[in-house]
Parts: sequence; structure tokens; C-alpha cells
Amino acid sequence: MSEKYKVHNPNGVYFITCTIVGWVDLFTRPCYKDTIINSLRYCINHKGLMVHAYVIMTSHIHLLVSAKHGYSLPSIIRDFKTYTSKQLIKEIQEVNESRKEWLLNKFAFEANRKVRGKSFKLWRDGFHPVEILNGEMLYQKLDYLHQNPFVERIVDRAEDYIYSSARDYFDVKGELEIELIL
Repeated sequence: MSEKYKVHNPNGVYFITCTIVGWVDLFTRPCYKDTIINSLRYCINHKGLMVHAYVIMTSHIHLLVSAKHGYSLPSIIRDFKTYTSKQLIKEIQEVNESRKEWLLNKFAFEANRKVRGKSFKLWRDGFHPVEILNGEMLYQKLDYLHQNPFVERIVDRAEDYIYSSARDYFDVKGELEIELIL
């Protein structure tokens, strides 16, 4: 892995991206997005994660995050991805999912391809951390993250997207309690 995309500063704020293997559009149902929200909430309350901004897109999530003193951001994200992978596979198997067979086959194929002894592989490896080094970079990442649903024509205004912290930055209570960074 490149040295460029590692967490070097344990006190830093990072823009990260977690992507579904093959850029599969998994997050099309509210129950899948709610799994992400609930897991982030758990990591905030029990694992030292501080979420400053987020957006859940159909095939990936963007987060602006940091770890409380004494916690490791890579460990938190590893645990988050491990847990959500298991939960999402379980939900795919249990809900009335029209793409169930295709999704499970895709995630099983990815697991077999990587030969890790797992039945399914849902997330791509890594999380591409980019440390926020100044105010200009912070504003650029916040704007990119929050405008994503608008650019993809999911909503007319960024603050209308339920699964984004844009709501919080417009003084509307969002799905997840975040630590505003501005």
C-alpha cells in the first residue's frame, strides 16, 4: 500500500472512502443504509470514532473522521467494515431482495478470488485516508462530500438527502449525531 494513503497522524482529521467491491450499488434500500448509520453510531459511542461529516452513496461512503485520544482510526474502520460486512450479508439473505442471488454470488466470487477463507467479501480493501491539512482542504472535502447526492441527481439540494451530514450543517437534525468541524 502506498505511504500516501495511511494514517500517520493519530490526532488528525481524515477524509476516507469505503467502497463496495466492484462498485456494486448495494445501498439502494433504506435498511442497508440504516445498518451503516447504526454501526457508525456504535463506533461513536463505544470505539472512540468522531464523525465530522458523512454521506452514504449507492456504492460507497465518504466520511470525514478522527479518533478520540487513545483510539486508533485504522482499527475502528477495520472493525466497522468487518461488522457491517457481516450484517449487510445477513440482511441481503433475509430481506426481500430482488438481487439476492446476484449480490451473494458477486460477494462470494470476490472472497474466493482473494483467498482469505471468507465466504463473502463486501468491502474493497483499505479506506484511502487523506489527512485534512488546512481550512481550504477541509472546505473542499466537505463540499465534495455533501454535494455528492446532488451531483448524482438523487436530490435537488444537498441538505435534502437523509443519509448525509449536509442536513446538520444546515441546522437540520440528521440521522447521526456528528461533531461539526466548522
